[in-house]
Amino acid sequence: MAERGGAAPTELGTRSIAALLRSYAVPGIVAMTASSLYNMVDSIFIGHIPGVGALAISGLAVTFPIMNLGAAVGTLVGVGASTMVSVLLGQRNYEGARKVLSNVVTLNTVLGFLFCAGILVFLDPILRFFGASADTLPFARDYMMVIMAGNIITHLYFGLNSLIRASGHPRTAMGLTLFTVTSNALLDPLFIYVFGLGIKGAALATVLCQTLALVYTFRFFLDKSRLLHFPKRVFDFDGRIARTSLSIGMGPFLMNCASCVVALFINQQLLRYGGDLAIGAYGIMNRICFFFIMIVMGFNQGMQPIAGYNYGARKYSRVRKVYLLTALCATVVTTLGFVVAEAFPGAAVRLFTDDPVLHGLAVHALRCGCLVLPLVGMQMVSTNFFQCLGMVRKSIFLSLSRQLLFLVPLLYTLPGLMGVEGVWYSLPLSDLVSFTVTLVMVLSLFRKFSRLDDGQEPAGLGSSLQ
Repeated sequence: MAERGGAAPTELGTRSIAALLRSYAVPGIVAMTASSLYNMVDSIFIGHIPGVGALAISGLAVTFPIMNLGAAVGTLVGVGASTMVSVLLGQRNYEGARKVLSNVVTLNTVLGFLFCAGILVFLDPILRFFGASADTLPFARDYMMVIMAGNIITHLYFGLNSLIRASGHPRTAMGLTLFTVTSNALLDPLFIYVFGLGIKGAALATVLCQTLALVYTFRFFLDKSRLLHFPKRVFDFDGRIARTSLSIGMGPFLMNCASCVVALFINQQLLRYGGDLAIGAYGIMNRICFFFIMIVMGFNQGMQPIAGYNYGARKYSRVRKVYLLTALCATVVTTLGFVVAEAFPGAAVRLFTDDPVLHGLAVHALRCGCLVLPLVGMQMVSTNFFQCLGMVRKSIFLSLSRQLLFLVPLLYTLPGLMGVEGVWYSLPLSDLVSFTVTLVMVLSLFRKFSRLDDGQEPAGLGSSLQ
């Protein structure tokens, strides 16, 4: 699984962009696709629990906002740190990159514990606030009790996995993700059906797989022969590094927080206008769309070290090329998702449920929610691109625009006019508006790039994290 040398950091500034993106994105795509399957597996097995599958999957859908919030805390540390590592390696500041690594361990441990404690103390009120009813609350509670017990493990694993990729070992990061997916798929039916643990078994399988992956991850960074490895003080903390890392990670953090808030509003509106099964339908739609979104995120992961390194090295022509190629690939992926959602929704939904009522609701939700999905790929790549270049405010704005600024007003306007249909159609409308805003901002950035020669100081664009 390990790659001893990894890709030489200087290769990021010399090798062709297409070859680099293929080299870095393919492992990222495999890893993120596997990660989406990792999330889907629980839903698939839970949705087929005899007698309670429809309500269980609705209960699981209620937990999505909390899961998004946990992911937000994790990305606040991990994404910012991986961006810093990419740029610092481009500047050949290896000691600084190692300090970032130890900071990730400390921050994820502290934040993971605080998040876990806060959720567990107020778990039932939080679940009710996020849309749980008397029928779905027991399922949501059973799942989240186990997931929160392993929250520190989850934060550490995902944070350190992103640094493995950023340090030039994408295949190792991919291998770890594939391991967790495969083992989770094997353990889920064992714990759910054979041991009779139900929804608790799905959560237990998830935590156990991540624990095993984290053990290997620590072994990886304890190897002193690697360019990026733990310094003597693994739990070191540097306030300056923490502030820079958190500021860069603020964009993805707010994007995940926005997902949490939006999922909250969606669940509340669906419960009001459609009931428990409407929430379950949204959960199924979300999982199917998530599969294609995660592939786009895999392309983003491949783009990140290339864009970060070349921006740090002031090779702007290469920065432009990697963005355009990544945006094109992402658009192809989201277009494929659109085709699946509009042409084959029944087959996709049937993976999650055999309940006829839930199936019909989910098919309709999928078709409505994915009407402008082809536009979403470019918007996601652009948000990540600004973050890669350290343009935090632009990244934050784009993160918020798609999921919060435009969607929430629609969620509270259209349902009053159209009932539950207003919830479904608010999703594509907000995506359309957000795409338009993103296109304007990207064109403005590229006009600034066109006035810069390679090697020129990027005044007015952003910092190279020196």
